[in-house]
Amino acid sequence: ILLKLGGYGLIRISPLLNPHPPNLMFPIIILALWGILMTSSICLRQTDLKALIAYSSVSHMGLVTAAILVQTPWGLTGAMTLMIAHGLTSSALFALANTNYERTHTRTLLLVRGLQLAFPLMSTWWLLTNLTNMAMPPTINLLGELFIISTLFNWSPPTIIITGIGTLITATYSLYMFLMTQRGSISTQFRLLPPTHTREHLTTALHLLPLGLLIMKPTLISGLFT
Repeated sequence: ILLKLGGYGLIRISPLLNPHPPNLMFPIIILALWGILMTSSICLRQTDLKALIAYSSVSHMGLVTAAILVQTPWGLTGAMTLMIAHGLTSSALFALANTNYERTHTRTLLLVRGLQLAFPLMSTWWLLTNLTNMAMPPTINLLGELFIISTLFNWSPPTIIITGIGTLITATYSLYMFLMTQRGSISTQFRLLPPTHTREHLTTALHLLPLGLLIMKPTLISGLFT
């Protein structure tokens, strides 16, 4: 919530900086792009599931910050699209992580493995949410990232290197999160786990359903600044 409020604040305040020279934004945009690489790299070495999801959100907000500060219609559209899409995706990931924690009482990735054997339907939710987090087509996350990457490339072509590496690392840690929690052999201490409940599946479905519907009509959120 704080990240999305911060993004909204940047959208409201950044037009006030327009009269100043464009070079004023240059250091801040570079820091935002560098932050994408740093937070994504931190995700690759995380052992705590919730910390991994939290750093993932910060990484995506680096893209949003850079796009807002460029101050173009495409940048603002991409920022708004990605904020809404990632708000739903990140919330779904936290809900799934909490479902795991309620049963295993640990967030350590090395201990919580092989849950696909115990909760096959929950594993399906994990797969769909992780694919959305890495902006696989035809998700609305991909639309937002394409808008932002195009905006940054038009602003400065070398940024395609940073955004490309950031996208690659995002895909890597998303797959890492899924494989570490769902695949492999389940620990002997987790042989008797309580079953999942309908409310937990409903919560995840209510996160992913709006994302699926927005794919069919993305203009509801992407047409705000065009």
